[in-house]
Parts: sequence; C-alpha cells; structure tokens
Amino acid sequence: MSKKEHMGFAELVKESSLSPEEKLMPVKKNMHSFFLGLPNEISLQERRITLTPDSVALLVNNGHEVWVETKAGLGSKFSDKDYSDAGAKIVYSAEEVYKAEAILKIEPPTLEEIEMMKPRQVLISAIQMGSQSAEYIKALNAKQITALAFEFIEDKVGGMPIIRAMSEIAGNTVMSIAAEYLSSSSGGKGVIMGGITGVPPTKVVILGAGTVAEYAARATIGLGADVEIFDNHIYKLRRIKQALGRQLYTSTIDSATLARSLKQADVVIGALRPEKGRNRYVVTEEMVAEMKPDSVIIDLSIDQGGCFETSEQTSLKNPVFRKYDVIHYCVPNIASRVAFTATTALSNIFTPTILRAAEEGGMEDMIFAHKWFMRGVYAYKGSLTNEHIARKFHMKHKDLGLLMAARF
Repeated sequence: MSKKEHMGFAELVKESSLSPEEKLMPVKKNMHSFFLGLPNEISLQERRITLTPDSVALLVNNGHEVWVETKAGLGSKFSDKDYSDAGAKIVYSAEEVYKAEAILKIEPPTLEEIEMMKPRQVLISAIQMGSQSAEYIKALNAKQITALAFEFIEDKVGGMPIIRAMSEIAGNTVMSIAAEYLSSSSGGKGVIMGGITGVPPTKVVILGAGTVAEYAARATIGLGADVEIFDNHIYKLRRIKQALGRQLYTSTIDSATLARSLKQADVVIGALRPEKGRNRYVVTEEMVAEMKPDSVIIDLSIDQGGCFETSEQTSLKNPVFRKYDVIHYCVPNIASRVAFTATTALSNIFTPTILRAAEEGGMEDMIFAHKWFMRGVYAYKGSLTNEHIARKFHMKHKDLGLLMAARF
C-alpha cells in the first residue's frame, strides 16, 4: 500500500490544496444610524414635540441615538422620565442637544438657535418661508444646513401627510375657539354656535375648501350653524360638498359676493393655502370694517402671511386683538392647543420616515433616491452669494412655495 493510501482525509485535502477557509458574511453598508436631537421649543408658547416616548423607544431599539432636552415634552404631557425609560438621553442645555446630527423640532429655529447649529447639520422642522426674512435665509446658508420643511413633505400619492394631519386638528379645534370668543364671558356677541327653537343659527363663512375647511364645516354643521364656503377652485368646492354629503352654499371668491356674506357673518375662518409663494389678501380692510361688531375672524393661514389684510400674528398667550370692533384670532400654531393629539399625529409620520431614511443610507440619500419624496426640491451645495440668495428669496411659487428640502 502506497504512502498516500495511509494518509488521513485531512492530510489528503491539505496536500491537494482543498482546505476550506472561513469568510465573514458581507454586512449591508447603506444602513444609517441617526443621532437625533429634540430641543425644547422656545417660540410662540409651542407645546408640541416631534416624537412620543413610544416612538423614541422604537428608534432606539433600531440602533438610533436620541437626545431630548429637559422638559421638552412637558407641554404634550410627556416627562423626562418617560423619554429616559424609552432609551433617550436627557440633556440639560440647548447647546448640548444641538450637537446632534439631525435636529427634529416643530417651530422654525430662531436666529439664536441657528447660531447653535453645526455646519451641514440636518434640520427637520417647519420653515414657513412666506414669513421669513432675507437675514434668516442668509443665516441658514452660512451654516449650509440641509433643511427639510415638513409643511412641504409629500408622500407617494402627492399628498402632504403632516399638513393634512395638522389641518384635521385645526379644523376640529377652530369651532371650539369660535364658540369661546362668541360667548359673553370673552367679550363676544353672547351667542351660541348654532341656534335653538325660535332663535336663528349663527352664520359661519369659510375661505378655502381644503382639509381644514372640510373638518371645520363638519363641526359647524354638527353644531347647527349655517355655513358658506368660498374657494376659487370649482373642483375643491365640488369635492367638499361630496365629502360632507349634503347641499350647502358654495361660491367662487369675488369681492361683491364675499363682501355681502361677510356683512352677515358671525364667524369667518381663513383657511386658504398659498399658491404663489405668499397668500394674497382676499378680505380687505374695508370688508372687515363692514362686518358686524364682536364678530370673530380666525386666520389659520397666518403662518403663510394670512388672507385678511387686518391680520397680525398673535400667540397662544395673547391670542386675540380687536380691529374695527372685530375680534381677530391669528395664532400660527393652533394645533398646539391640543398638544398631546398633535404630537402623536406628528410622531406617527416622522417615525417611519426616519426608519426608511436609515435604510436608504441617510436623509439626503432618501431625498434624492425617491422622486415622490423629492418633488419640489431645490438643493444647493456650497455657499451662495448674496445675489443668489436675493434671487432665491424672491422666487415665485413654483420655485419657492413648493420648497420641500433645500441645502441653503
């Protein structure tokens, strides 16, 4: 018997260069781990926060790091302990939370907050371009911030999920506000929304026929008040009648017809979205002067410039003022009145978006990888000259109003 026949199998394999070698399984490289910061809101008495503790727990369990500034969730009835138990780190200064890779907040950052941000940081918040100054744009540009304006985020079917959620809340909330300021205890007309036997119902005029108008009209009809809806888009008027399932007064916006309705109105709700950058005034100062004393104007478009010439932005602390003896309510963050509900709605949208962005390799990769998410995006890499900034700031709606995410 030959020598090779006496050799064991292992030696035979080794001699024949057939020895197996271990090799590590390749790891997917495009999974991104986010470092998220949730600061305390410091403007307009904002009470909302972007993520609930349950959402934070889900993100942490998926490998993301979340820092929450102390007391940031108190306005929505979430304590520091709730976030700490969910796996977030509680930090005790704004400077510390702004060290995060991505900042999630509700209101547009103030100039002081922009100063605390790091160069090329990701910002997810409202931007409210219609009410920002050139100085504000320059401050974002100086830090080369990648800003995702959530009021322009679109989904696959072209809808705006955050705007719709906040619009549903605003529409449901607005009639309780109107009822509050019509009451005698608030210095109003002393009437109820709707009517009783022998007493005619109140009259509500709604400008706009979108989501806010739909939910406000439902609440108005439920309370027994008369409602009239104005919009310049016939298809929107037709859609809202179909959604409400009943016949009601609708009209396009023309000065004569609108002025007649405003003279008889007890409540006027402005719910027009801007179509060419900034909202144009559809209710002039002269029209407001002709309205009944102690009637109520609620301008829900004030964050985009408003649709009443007499509107001036107010806050939750001082929400109303009078002009021509008409009560004006012009709070931009009206959903903050029901902060728990609003926070839950926002969190339900942001959480899957962040998880999806992590799978894509980061927020910018997600923005540029999906046409449905990138619709209306204008990305600027590097610095812009003052001339470029000025030209950008005066863009028309197709360039500026549809801005969803931009590197300023």
